[in-house]
Amino acid sequence: MAPMKLYGATLSWNVTRCVVALEEAGADYEIVPINFSTGEHKSPEHLARNPFGQVPALQDGDLYVWESRAISKYACRKNKPELLKDGSLNESAMVDVWMEVEAHQYTSALNPILFEILIKPMLGGTCDQKVVDENLEKLKKVLEVYEARLSKCKYLAGDFISLADLNHVSVTLCLFATPHASVLDAYPHVKAWWSGLMARPSVQKVAALMKPSA
Repeated sequence: MAPMKLYGATLSWNVTRCVVALEEAGADYEIVPINFSTGEHKSPEHLARNPFGQVPALQDGDLYVWESRAISKYACRKNKPELLKDGSLNESAMVDVWMEVEAHQYTSALNPILFEILIKPMLGGTCDQKVVDENLEKLKKVLEVYEARLSKCKYLAGDFISLADLNHVSVTLCLFATPHASVLDAYPHVKAWWSGLMARPSVQKVAALMKPSA
């Protein structure tokens, strides 16, 4: 069977969110770059993959999946369902809870920081430090909750690795490309959790892919 195709650029943390899951799940896949500068993302071919003209998009045979977290879930369901704990009602509920927390608490605080520091200057804009500072305070409040949770269990959903943890990787790697990586230093259990994730081969591969020289 042909490998799955993941469309998008590896400098995008939404694309590399999927790569972590695909790697951890042991999926057979290839990355197909999309050229934004030529408008390829708005081409009829790509709109057939993602009707919003965005990345990532995943093709598996005749099936197209878009939205990074949906792609990540699909990869796990197909190749390594234990990352979702679908066999246990209680454990899968906790995986779901912390996947929602990642999307609506952790990453929602990080996204404005990353945009202001990493993306806006690339577009010719100037970083708005007020936006960065406001969202750093939001992030610290979120990290307080994480610290409490990770003082009780090794991973977010329990004492087992899950997609809930892996979904944090790409944006956290981007945080380390800003001057604010030290924000984790005040939360020792969070820092230990992140160190454990960084030791995983899937995360090391994504870290290498996200370097601009890659």
